[in-house]
Amino acid sequence: MQEVIGIDHLFVSVSDLKRSEGFYDRVMLGVLGFRKSAFSLGAEPHIQYFNRHFGFVLRPARSLSTHEPYAVGLHHLCLRVDSVADVHAVAAALRGLGIQASEASAYPEYASDYVATFFHDPDGIKLEITNYRAERRQRHAEWDANSTPSPAREP
Repeated sequence: MQEVIGIDHLFVSVSDLKRSEGFYDRVMLGVLGFRKSAFSLGAEPHIQYFNRHFGFVLRPARSLSTHEPYAVGLHHLCLRVDSVADVHAVAAALRGLGIQASEASAYPEYASDYVATFFHDPDGIKLEITNYRAERRQRHAEWDANSTPSPAREP
């Protein structure tokens, strides 16, 4: 059996590539430390944000509709930072850029140490930033020693 070792890339179709590029430049470059490149597939321009872990690609949508998080497809995208302090710093930085991000808050219904901030992109896609929680750290540290890790109730 082959193990998946990470998400290589995500493609997100957007209604207005330039508008979304401006938004994601502020978030990905200005706050989260990603790098950026542009390329074309066929005749369609694409914008890629990447860090050492994965790529996040914007592409023009071929049909326009309003994003509905409870329809089939993407509900939201959650990115992880190292600490609770980092979540607070990201939330403050986003709000400082004029992005309507929630205050970083605890969500004990997910996990006792779950802290997150939420915001939306120009097409209404919900984005979340959360901390690297103890359960995740333990899962990573003990993966090989524990062949049947206990299921987590959190997202």
